[in-house]
Amino acid sequence: MRKNLVIAIDGYSSCGKSTLAKALAKKLGFIYIDSGSMYRAVTLFFIRNKVDISDPEAVKDALQHIELNFHSRDYESHITLNGEEVSEEIRQMPVSENVSEVSANKIVRKEMVKQQQRMGKSKNIVMDGRDIGTTVFADAQVKFFMTADPKIRAERRFKELQSKGDTITSLEDVFENLAHRDYADTTRAESPLTRAEDAIILDNTELTQEEQLDFALEQVHQHLPV
Repeated sequence: MRKNLVIAIDGYSSCGKSTLAKALAKKLGFIYIDSGSMYRAVTLFFIRNKVDISDPEAVKDALQHIELNFHSRDYESHITLNGEEVSEEIRQMPVSENVSEVSANKIVRKEMVKQQQRMGKSKNIVMDGRDIGTTVFADAQVKFFMTADPKIRAERRFKELQSKGDTITSLEDVFENLAHRDYADTTRAESPLTRAEDAIILDNTELTQEEQLDFALEQVHQHLPV
């Protein structure tokens, strides 16, 4: 039985997993670990270095040259790739269009899961991703599975991209990208996106960020020491 508390948040793309995870971490004083950004940073490295994802030896070699680190400012998680700040670049469409294929790779997942599990051995953490409650921390005391209407998810993601200065990507492109990622995430052979049996479903289609935080806190408080 864990002495530290692990909150695992899984779910579809653009459901606000990281928004909820960061809010929970701030409210509870926990460490927030953004697992998705780790896969995105690996994807960025693969794109830049033209790594053939279908070549196991090339993937293994590339992973030997990747060093990922997190640092936090105001509970915002920032990631560096070999010392370079890449938090903004990994959210752009070229990475979004390739991250599902990279994250489905067995060799990549094995390495990332090892790193994630090390992070959660002794600290109270909140981690979001695709297989946190089913694979990375199957023994997490609190698990959420987030979902929302696909059109709402696409609109949220589109607004996010626009707010960051992306005036090229269309809403239709975002919707198609999310549909592709949903299919890839749920049908991949290695740790597909599924709801853990003991995960609490959180459909935030019609919830505000404050409402979903209140709902999550109500569940978490049942596991906190009195």
